[in-house]
Amino acid sequence: MNLTIENILLIGSLLLLVSIFAGKTSYKFGVPTLLLFLAIGMLAGSDGIGGIRFDDPKLAQFIGIVSLNFILFSGGLDTNWTTVKPILWEGVALSTLGVLLTATSLGTFVWLVTDFTIYESLLLGSIVSSTDAAAVFSILRSKSLALKTNLRPTLEMESGSNDPMAYVLTIAFLTLVINQDQSFLSIIPMFLQQMILGGILGFAFGVLSKYIINKIKLDFEGLYPVLVIALMFITFSATNFVGGNGFLAIYICAVYLGNQDLIHKKTIFKMFDGLAWLMQIVLFLTLGLLVFPSEIIPYMGIGLLISVFLIVIARPIGVFISLMFFKMKLRRRFYISWVGLRGAVPIVFATYPLLAGIDKANMIFNIVFFISVTSILIQGTTLSIVAKWLNVGLPEEAKKLTPSDLLLAENPKAEMKEFLITSDCYAVNMKIVELGFPKNAIIAMIKRGDSYIIPHGKTKIEAQDTLIVLADRPVIFEDVHKTLSTQKT
Repeated sequence: MNLTIENILLIGSLLLLVSIFAGKTSYKFGVPTLLLFLAIGMLAGSDGIGGIRFDDPKLAQFIGIVSLNFILFSGGLDTNWTTVKPILWEGVALSTLGVLLTATSLGTFVWLVTDFTIYESLLLGSIVSSTDAAAVFSILRSKSLALKTNLRPTLEMESGSNDPMAYVLTIAFLTLVINQDQSFLSIIPMFLQQMILGGILGFAFGVLSKYIINKIKLDFEGLYPVLVIALMFITFSATNFVGGNGFLAIYICAVYLGNQDLIHKKTIFKMFDGLAWLMQIVLFLTLGLLVFPSEIIPYMGIGLLISVFLIVIARPIGVFISLMFFKMKLRRRFYISWVGLRGAVPIVFATYPLLAGIDKANMIFNIVFFISVTSILIQGTTLSIVAKWLNVGLPEEAKKLTPSDLLLAENPKAEMKEFLITSDCYAVNMKIVELGFPKNAIIAMIKRGDSYIIPHGKTKIEAQDTLIVLADRPVIFEDVHKTLSTQKT
């Protein structure tokens, strides 16, 4: 079946609907959601029952880049700086040195067991060197498994920030494959330029975006998420235009924004969470359509060999060496090694050799696709089991709903408390976004006279207001009291 204007919306909506229901079912059986999305795309493709002919790597790459923008930005918004800060350098080490070591060790193995050149081998290793956060935590949630101490933030930090490094390595080694006369040292300036500019511009655009969001006055609340989408794409494209790493820039920009006081922050977060899920489904369906299962079969043997080496040797080498200077229990290092789940990102990166037209592009793409699928099957279905074996998991206890939970179900908190604003308080006549409110507390409602107001960032606090505040632990209320009740000078 060929995609036309007449049937693309019908087919797309049906695939989306099937994917959503399949994703819901996957939680019950512990099957990674993205695997089902890929499978649905493959079944709908030309080799499957759907018969949809899709063979456009350029379009697939475009969809992949747009989707990764939303997924990385949403992940950055959800990153809590308070929890990430204690393990910042461990996460940075894993997402940079760890990715580099994984790519080079796997590339060396591929060079030894195949007829690939050293640069082609390192290209393959670079493409599959990053992990997939969405797949990891969908499985952890489906098994109701919590992780001890700072293990979860470490994995979040690594998974959210290691794609830029894998992208730089992929582009660097692809350049060396195309230009055989260049030396390995020639890619170092490009690498430094990509990472340095990406980091600096990401932070700069984050600061600028906060100023724009809080200062501009839009007539409709629904326009604020649209504004953030525009700022996200400007950050990505402008950084790429000047030679920086756009993926790194949007992640850093999102982490900064996610930990700042923004107008209509809750609305922005909720919309990006939904868009990230939509982009994941679209991305996995597209990649499933792009692959031809019949072409993968000849590479299953070498693909399985490379995949096992990646899981058992290359990933642990990257983790243990990059974490050797940090104090961490051995079983936690082993678990981080096991949580090296490959997802859709390597498949997107594998389209770059296809578009470059190198000799072994199709072989690389099919091997990468097989590695991603086997990684999901082997690691994705055993994350909770391995966590229990290594004693790094804590089953989540059932939690009864408190009045706070019922008041604000989408953001459950532990306790609720009321604060009366007197005329001499610091908060009088200030907008909520200007208060510098504690990160783990929210103003859920304002009682003003006989009426109740649902506040947003631009709401001004008035004398004699009673603020109904939710916080995730009692100690936070002390910071809230200091913020609201500081006497004016």
